[in-house]
Amino acid sequence: MQHHVYFWLKEEHLNPTDQAAFEGALDKLSAISHITSGGWGKPAATEKRPVIEDSYTYAAYSSFESIADHDAYQVDPAHLEFITNYKDWWEKVTIMDCE
Repeated sequence: MQHHVYFWLKEEHLNPTDQAAFEGALDKLSAISHITSGGWGKPAATEKRPVIEDSYTYAAYSSFESIADHDAYQVDPAHLEFITNYKDWWEKVTIMDCE
């Protein structure tokens, strides 16, 4: 299964210091043992088209062998720590999971 998370950071966190901290935290998330592969990125500089959503600040993506692995990730201490530390940093977050 795939887990995709899109973050819109608040304006006050759109500075190099905060962005570096957030990127380091995203790196730490990708290392959680339940994930088979994962990473993060920023909107790509692709041609603007009406179907492209590029207003987010960061996107994180993770692959799991099973929904059970995804569920274990959701309660992993490193994931919970990320949420606690950064939930006040984002204006909006959207999650899209697919099998």
